[in-house]
Amino acid sequence: MLDRAMAAAARPALPAGARIRVLVVDASVVIRRLVTHALEEDPQIEVVGAAANGKIALQRIPQVNPDVITLDIEMPEMDGLETLRQLTKEHPRVRVIMFSTLTERGASITLEALQLGASDYVAKAANVGSLDVSMKRLREDLIPKIKQFFRMAKDPPAAPQPRILRSLAKPLALRRRVVAIGTSTGGPNALAQVFSQLPRDLQTPVVLVQHMPPLFTRLLAERLQSQTGWKVTEAAGGEALEPGHAYVAPGDYHLVLKREGTRIVTALNQDPPENSCRPAVDVLFRSVAEVYGGEVIGVILTGMGQDGGHGIELLRNQGAYVIAQDEASSVVWGMPGYVVRAGLADEVAPLDGVAPAIVRQLG
Repeated sequence: MLDRAMAAAARPALPAGARIRVLVVDASVVIRRLVTHALEEDPQIEVVGAAANGKIALQRIPQVNPDVITLDIEMPEMDGLETLRQLTKEHPRVRVIMFSTLTERGASITLEALQLGASDYVAKAANVGSLDVSMKRLREDLIPKIKQFFRMAKDPPAAPQPRILRSLAKPLALRRRVVAIGTSTGGPNALAQVFSQLPRDLQTPVVLVQHMPPLFTRLLAERLQSQTGWKVTEAAGGEALEPGHAYVAPGDYHLVLKREGTRIVTALNQDPPENSCRPAVDVLFRSVAEVYGGEVIGVILTGMGQDGGHGIELLRNQGAYVIAQDEASSVVWGMPGYVVRAGLADEVAPLDGVAPAIVRQLG
């Protein structure tokens, strides 16, 4: 689904006074009302309609012209996945945020939805308590994910994006001994493309943070392994890093690296979230810098926010080579955009250029 992601990737600028138009699609009338009320509290969002299933939603899209659709998975007549398949064909520029349950089945379906072209997801939390608590969770989780796809009138214009900020001929004074990757929104598909292009016999381990909750990260690792042939596992803590093996930070745990004699091993902790995230990219990158110094390739892929920016600065100051995904191929150019604007990227590459850039630096 790279073409769909790239077609919708550039954040359209909303003129002053314009609002983001949202269509709410859910089988539950209670959820539809709850989501509508939560969104309508934000002056930059307008709920333009609601639908009880995908069939009705597809009929209403030409009438209400939404920018974003919130889409339930379990619905009668036409469920979320089938609706999504039609949306990607008929309305490729409409952003879709899936509503997922925090169950193994919900996580698996959500990952499939992301592969089909959904832009992001919001996890439905069970037993969240009162209506006020439910509304608060929706405002905190859903509203930022809707806004991440758009540049508001007050936002600064996108920075120019040179493909290379410093020469590719930069001397390889340091041996690159590990690849460290951070990503968020749009990450599952981006990671699948990167790993599918990396040689399976790469003599370097990969450690990565993808912002996801528990269950999701394990299923992501399994999916990446089955799709790409790479050995990808959710880190359990205590594993010694091995060449050609990728380790995914588990949901709700920070992943760090430690030195034990001659071995570099993984470790997990539940220290406070950083950048509102656990796992956090900055936490991993700091530990990578402590263990490897500058003998690192740091990679920042598509994602909302600024997580990873401080860790990248620390790595680069020690001599690491930094690759940032470009805006055109990013679902959201928050994390890589922060790195580029701060002047911390050695190379700004389209998604299909990230793996070749890594290989060049390992050459």
